[in-house]
Amino acid sequence: MKKIVFALAGFIALLAHNVQAQGQPQLDLPRVKLQAGIYQIDAQLAMTQEQRATGLMFRKAMPQPEGMLFVFEQPAPQCFWMKNTVLPLTAAFVADDGRIVNLADMKPQTTDSHCSTEPVRYVLEMNQGWFVKRGIKAGSKLGGTPFESRK
Repeated sequence: MKKIVFALAGFIALLAHNVQAQGQPQLDLPRVKLQAGIYQIDAQLAMTQEQRATGLMFRKAMPQPEGMLFVFEQPAPQCFWMKNTVLPLTAAFVADDGRIVNLADMKPQTTDSHCSTEPVRYVLEMNQGWFVKRGIKAGSKLGGTPFESRK
């Protein structure tokens, strides 16, 4: 009987933690430094399925040189939406060598799909307008550790 009570208490604690975590932004993910030409990017790394699913949801602000790099196990068609995301973002769909395949501006709080035009392993989300203001477009190259070992 004690084992059942302890197991039930542990399950309830886990549920309570998950409920508390809902609606909270991810602010403690590992980070990586990237370059886009002369510009530096401080990107959070979303590497697990759970981290990628939450992404930048619930963030109320993000400094201009920051973003989030979504890392997938292998190149594949990638599609993103903006459910529970209040910041207007641009997604850069990025090939293994750091080449930006395509960019997609995404409106907050929508479930419209924004997809890569070819299979990619990486997606970099930045504040909307960040790429345009710096002349970074499809075909531009990103630099940094994630792309160095895959050239």
